[in-house]
Amino acid sequence: MRDRTFAPSRMLIYLVVSLIAAAWLVPLIVVVLNSLRSNEEIAQTSMIGWPQHWAFGNYLTAWSDFCVAQTCAGIRPYMLNSALVTIPATIFSTLLGAVAGYAVSLWRFRGDQWIYGIVTLGIFLPQQMRLLPWTFVLRDSGLMNTLTGLVLIHTIQGLSFTVLFCRNYYVAIPQELIRAARIDGAGFFRIFWRIILPLSPPILVVTVIWQFTHIWNEFLYGVTFTTGQQQPVTAALIALSAAVADIPHHGVQSAAVMIAALPTLLIYLIGGKYFVRGLTAGAVK
Repeated sequence: MRDRTFAPSRMLIYLVVSLIAAAWLVPLIVVVLNSLRSNEEIAQTSMIGWPQHWAFGNYLTAWSDFCVAQTCAGIRPYMLNSALVTIPATIFSTLLGAVAGYAVSLWRFRGDQWIYGIVTLGIFLPQQMRLLPWTFVLRDSGLMNTLTGLVLIHTIQGLSFTVLFCRNYYVAIPQELIRAARIDGAGFFRIFWRIILPLSPPILVVTVIWQFTHIWNEFLYGVTFTTGQQQPVTAALIALSAAVADIPHHGVQSAAVMIAALPTLLIYLIGGKYFVRGLTAGAVK
């Protein structure tokens, strides 16, 4: 039988996929290389080039010494802010989404489909439409310019995705399990903790990876509702400036970008295969 490995159609697929991968990787490669080049070298040559002298000190400067909005402590405090927002918001939105997805898929009640539709409607609303309502909520609750306010925003905003994922996963669980548990006297939460949750790791991995990546990389709410030392790292990056003169420090700035992107890159490298498995296990059925 003739080997189809090098068939023209397959080669065309490889070519297209390679071009798409290159389009995504080239900007990352440029930032990585610039993060290892000195500011003088970049100024004398161009923004694109191989490092002549490896400037690993850019990372230390970006982490603890570079000035962000006239505060010369690097991006370390803003990385901590992002962690204090992302971790609890991911946990809360995932748990609430799992409970809500279980309720509208396996514990049917009057109006459950309406509630499900309203919750998932948030997926299709532009973020800009939500700025004014959230301004009123944060102002009236005293959470403006606080990390707690961002946790609240991302927890509520994330429910649209987590409910969607969990509901679509839970509908594949046989209803007989729920009926048998209810006959044995188990209630709503006991069924959830004893039956549903042990079956949920694949979809919970999906929602955790999705939420962590989305919340960590989110920019609009961070720059709108926080200022100064309360900003997450994505909002603080735009305020990178030199301590005395307004001189570009492309090497250090690139290093700061790489440090800020490191958590989501690690999440992708470690959990990417589990994300795909979770989706194929039922998240998009």
